[in-house]
Amino acid sequence: MGDRTTAEPWERQRNESTSAFEAFAVYRDLGSARSVTKVAQELDKSRTLLGRWSSQYAWVMRASAYDREQDRLFLAEQQQARRDVARRHAKLAQAFLGKAVARLQGLDPRELSPSELLRYFQVAAEIERRAAGEEPAGGGGHDKPEGADLESLSDEDRRSRMELLRRELERRLAEGVQ
Repeated sequence: MGDRTTAEPWERQRNESTSAFEAFAVYRDLGSARSVTKVAQELDKSRTLLGRWSSQYAWVMRASAYDREQDRLFLAEQQQARRDVARRHAKLAQAFLGKAVARLQGLDPRELSPSELLRYFQVAAEIERRAAGEEPAGGGGHDKPEGADLESLSDEDRRSRMELLRRELERRLAEGVQ
């Protein structure tokens, strides 16, 4: 970054005495409750002197710049924390997905109940939609694909749909095994 010739507003300024800067630092660090009167009380200095320093060295503007910088740093930390969480969750999801895929490959679809098979299908379809960048089914008030609301089907329609899904799953598993 090199040598800086100008200090940040919240740092000691050119021609600002050590005492004046120390008083400003107390003012700056008081946060939203800051006032020259409080600094005068805390440092046991004249309110008039501190008022002069406040005007001469633009304490209000400098403290405001400091507050904005602190907010910026805080938001950057929050953003980094969200990225870290997303990375951790992605790693966990990959590990879990590997185990789930290994378990699914060992399943015989004929041994699954219709409700289990339907649930596997719903989850797989949801994952596939999300991977393709589509909205989740039933989310956000968007149009659902036809037949996406399987809970509204009659038992007979559900059994028929399950039979079709079972046959499709068996076909796909057979193609994958061959």
